[in-house]
Amino acid sequence: MRDEEFDLVVVGGGITGAGVLLDAAARGMKVALVEAGDFAEGTSSKSSKLVHGGLRYLQQGEINLVYQALRERRRLLRNAPHLVEIIPFLIPMFGKGGVLPAKISRLLGAAMWGYDLTGGWRIGKLHKRLDRDETLSYMPTLPAERLVSSYLYYDATADDARLVLSVLRTAALSHGAVAANRTPAVGLTKDDQGRINGVTVRPHGAGTDEQFTIRTRAVVNAAGVWSDDIRAQDEGVNPESIRPAKGIHITVPWDKVRNQVAVVIPVPGDRRSVFVVPHGGLTYIGTTDTDYSGPLDDPQCTPEDIDYLLTAINGSVEGELTTADVTGSWAGLRPLVASGGDGRTADLSRMHRVRRSEAGLVTITGGKLTTYREMAADTVDEVVEHVHSNDVGFAGWPGSSTAKMPLIGTAGYDTVLDALDVFPEVPAHTADHLASRYGGEARALMAMIQQDPALADTLVDGLPYVAAEAVFAARHEMAGSVSDVLSRRTRARIFARDDSLAAARRTAELMAPELGWDPSRIDAEVDRYAAEVQRERASGELPETHLASLGVGPAARGASPVSSEA
Repeated sequence: MRDEEFDLVVVGGGITGAGVLLDAAARGMKVALVEAGDFAEGTSSKSSKLVHGGLRYLQQGEINLVYQALRERRRLLRNAPHLVEIIPFLIPMFGKGGVLPAKISRLLGAAMWGYDLTGGWRIGKLHKRLDRDETLSYMPTLPAERLVSSYLYYDATADDARLVLSVLRTAALSHGAVAANRTPAVGLTKDDQGRINGVTVRPHGAGTDEQFTIRTRAVVNAAGVWSDDIRAQDEGVNPESIRPAKGIHITVPWDKVRNQVAVVIPVPGDRRSVFVVPHGGLTYIGTTDTDYSGPLDDPQCTPEDIDYLLTAINGSVEGELTTADVTGSWAGLRPLVASGGDGRTADLSRMHRVRRSEAGLVTITGGKLTTYREMAADTVDEVVEHVHSNDVGFAGWPGSSTAKMPLIGTAGYDTVLDALDVFPEVPAHTADHLASRYGGEARALMAMIQQDPALADTLVDGLPYVAAEAVFAARHEMAGSVSDVLSRRTRARIFARDDSLAAARRTAELMAPELGWDPSRIDAEVDRYAAEVQRERASGELPETHLASLGVGPAARGASPVSSEA
């Protein structure tokens, strides 16, 4: 990046920036991406892990957004089948005396048909109306005395952070793009006509602290909730175009909820609903949607946030969950486009917006995880227009080609288990787990285990991650800290906060040979991760919890109880 000139530099390594990197590189551009922290460290690792249209957006009249999202859902199911999975969603309907108000019944029925028409038919899954007993078979902890019936419809789920990594690796390994984490953009340079021609960066880390400028023909600002900071480097003033909204999730033992499928439950006393999604021996619940005015770099779950979600789940299950049942939590900020009003963030549009400044900075804001590819294509189209307007000899680049482009790991995904004959040291359940996270690349991890069978050992008690994943993350995925591995390359921290802390030293020791860490660096990494976890626990006023003490153990390994054939 220091020595070469690029057609495009992307600022921001979340899903939007990753999508722009891939789209531009696939068109033949020489493109680089810089991320201030770790890839997907912000919003893109802290979503609800859903690839969906959003029923509530349909109810808000944003039909185009839902149609666009469900079209992109179909593409993701084809282009990343190892990461994106169809799952059923249940909407229980409650009434008094076994009777549901006719108006509510009609509204929900219309919404279900609208969802099918805007995209459900694309995956061959149409909604169903279920009676009370059928509903209870999917979630027996629902309050039977208030339950009337339910609707079952279909959407999809994905590990958001792994999706970001897959997009970045596809851009780099298949299309020659360059990406660097821990490389914050600290300024923009301009030519004598006032057009941006460089991005000044100050990399973190030993031996890489020297500031330098990356020369480029164009710059995309995909910094999410930090995008106003990048715009201020161009415009000299903070435009305040982003209205951050905080969303939090909590993880609890599945046995406390017993949802065989994902469930949409109402929040008592509010107009919102939250998702309750099974994940192995655990279930996660979220999200909140509230205005946020604190530090952007490290939002935390507060006791009020956690109480909101516990109130929601306790209003729809028999029994009571408390903070002692919360094994993990996460908080993220949505970069919503400010509308100028004072309404709730939950009511703001999730449509994206692309703008270009007079100096040529192209900024992409808004949108959602599901629509990242189309957001990226629109953004790169704007880049092409910018370069064309400033270069009379510009020959042009082709249009976007990512709609049918498989992400890395797609090839060979469906035959990973066939490789067990070649790698007999790999347990079948481990191969199945690796296939669902790395696709065809699982063979690389299986080869590591074949050479050193100890790498098949569990990394975090009660979770399916294995030691080979920590080594692979450091060797091939630019993980540079224990938190990178336990928070994002695996998702141990969000599902089992305190058990992940117990695994911190083992994780550091696995990474050390790859990254040249000495014993003092291992100690420092463990201490740093411990401080992060302890702050997270203290911010939410949560007690220390461990999966084993809550009855979550080896049963949590492998696939979720959710069934796409429900």
